[in-house]
Amino acid sequence: MIVANLGAAAIAVLGLGEAGSLMARDLTRAGATVRGYDPDLHGDLSGIPLAASPAEAVRGAAVVLSVNWARVALDVARDALPHLRPGAIFADCNTAGPALKAELASLFAGGSAAFVDVAMMAPVPPLGIRVPMFLAGAGAERLAPILRRFGTPVDVVGPTAGDAAARKLTRSVFFKGMSAAIWEALEAARAAGVEEWLRADIARTLSEANAATLERIVEGTRRHARRRAHEMTDAAALLDQLGVPSTIARATAASLERVVAEQGASV
Repeated sequence: MIVANLGAAAIAVLGLGEAGSLMARDLTRAGATVRGYDPDLHGDLSGIPLAASPAEAVRGAAVVLSVNWARVALDVARDALPHLRPGAIFADCNTAGPALKAELASLFAGGSAAFVDVAMMAPVPPLGIRVPMFLAGAGAERLAPILRRFGTPVDVVGPTAGDAAARKLTRSVFFKGMSAAIWEALEAARAAGVEEWLRADIARTLSEANAATLERIVEGTRRHARRRAHEMTDAAALLDQLGVPSTIARATAASLERVVAEQGASV
């Protein structure tokens, strides 16, 4: 861990769940003055200085990290805003869409505190504060060097709140979608008695993937969408026969049919 000396400036961490507590503990161990707050304290919070209220946590802090559920992000920001010191940075680290990030940024428009849309691009455990992040928003350029002092891999993607969230969520379509497809495929393979073979085949395919693989996937989808849509309809029917939910298979067939329709409309 890279030790960072911010002097007397504090870092407030609002939300001490699994991710927030790891980040707060790493910051504390690295020499930062940390104040953590969560209305529902639970889990291992050892080594984290705790505040009695959001106001106490953020008062005088140079940086505020909000690590909460997206559904409470606005409430957390509104509670913190009146107590922020001039020039403070409020960084929303929640997984949320660009619209919510823009709404959060609007709370800070015209004030002295700067908002940052933070997208954490890997699971926080076990990386803690060293989780890779994309930053966007008015305070992104100021927050980046602070986080880098703690060993955080940071990329500033622009001044517009929501741009970091857009990167994270479009990647989520790929990565979480792939994960769900693998899960469903393995369920089906287990029911069909071929799970060991399919696991090995998936592992081989992933290990051999490169940039050319991506281009083949994109071009193959464009050229063969109609045939693949029929194939996935048959695959969904097989899953039905096996008693396995066919959510991903049916969604894939529908997505491919959309590609067929869009290509037909463009010619």
